[in-house]
Amino acid sequence: MEPVPVDEDGTTPETRTIQTTVALDGDGTDIAHARHLAAQFLTRVQAEHGLPVSQRAVDVTQLVVSELVTNARKYAPGPMLLDLRIAGDLVEVAVWDSDPVLPIARAADAGRVGQHGLEIVMAVAQGFEAQREPVGKRITARIALLDDPGGAVTGHQPL
Repeated sequence: MEPVPVDEDGTTPETRTIQTTVALDGDGTDIAHARHLAAQFLTRVQAEHGLPVSQRAVDVTQLVVSELVTNARKYAPGPMLLDLRIAGDLVEVAVWDSDPVLPIARAADAGRVGQHGLEIVMAVAQGFEAQREPVGKRITARIALLDDPGGAVTGHQPL
């Protein structure tokens, strides 16, 4: 059996966390900045860590980031945090804001103008959760880094 390399901090390559977090002010540039950060993060994951990331994963991650940051900006004006983390074969997108009210997905309605962001996120993500924090809330969506080999679009339908 070959020894597993361990860094000074006690982590192995398999247990190392690949993550980035940024504080956003809640101003008009946050959405574009967050989308750009998400694309850069996934590009870096692929280039520096050798993890495969499909173009679809990059596009869907940017969409999810855009929807979650937009909702935080709209319903909880003020600062927010965007956290991107690799968890196995998924990228976790978490957005924290100061409003403790948890979002509720509305029933699909083609006639409704707007307010489809949460529906979209839930439809394209492999996992979704909303949880209250000691201050505010954290919304987390998980997106597959690779497409389904059968060509199916992964995700689940909103309840």
